[in-house]
Amino acid sequence: MTTRLLYVMDPMCSWCWGFAPVIEALAVQAAAEEVGLHLVVGGLRSQREPLDAAGRVRILGHWQAVNAATGQLFDYEAGMPPGFVYDTEPACRALVTARVLDPARAWPLAQAIQRAFYQQGVDVVRAAQLAELAETEGFERDAFARHFDSAEARATTEADFTWVQNLGISGFPTLLAEHEGRLALLTNGYQPLEVLAPLLDRWLQRARHG
Repeated sequence: MTTRLLYVMDPMCSWCWGFAPVIEALAVQAAAEEVGLHLVVGGLRSQREPLDAAGRVRILGHWQAVNAATGQLFDYEAGMPPGFVYDTEPACRALVTARVLDPARAWPLAQAIQRAFYQQGVDVVRAAQLAELAETEGFERDAFARHFDSAEARATTEADFTWVQNLGISGFPTLLAEHEGRLALLTNGYQPLEVLAPLLDRWLQRARHG
């Protein structure tokens, strides 16, 4: 029997950063019922060219909206410096790597990547920066870097993207609850804790009683 929360997210999605305190509290709530949190990466954006000035202004507007709605803080000056390529696949692959090497550290690494990107202006598209962040969260750096660069990690990341697309999920954050192979949608998009905690509590009660 599988009972778990599936958090579909992208570490470079600003609304997922806004949702971070909410999912942290929900994970604690679920853990009290021995229900774990499993990350699924969504693949928000694939870009090969540097972000232009207009694109940066547009994205900063999203950041400001997230800040206004959630209170999460951003460094607007340091974020996305000239030459930045907004490709979220490497950060997603870092979380897949964490999930393989030490699943309990996948969510802490997601939080570390989010803080680095949104509050410190770190270029988390770069493999070296991701390996450094992984090391700060307790991973052995060389082992992490080897798996991150592997064909297996790339294929697993792409499999996550495909699973998300096949479910028709087009926005993040999305939170699903799984019990005995059945999925329930708790939210597609940001919702505050006071909305989601009662929903999760009712679902946990139903799951507990079969």
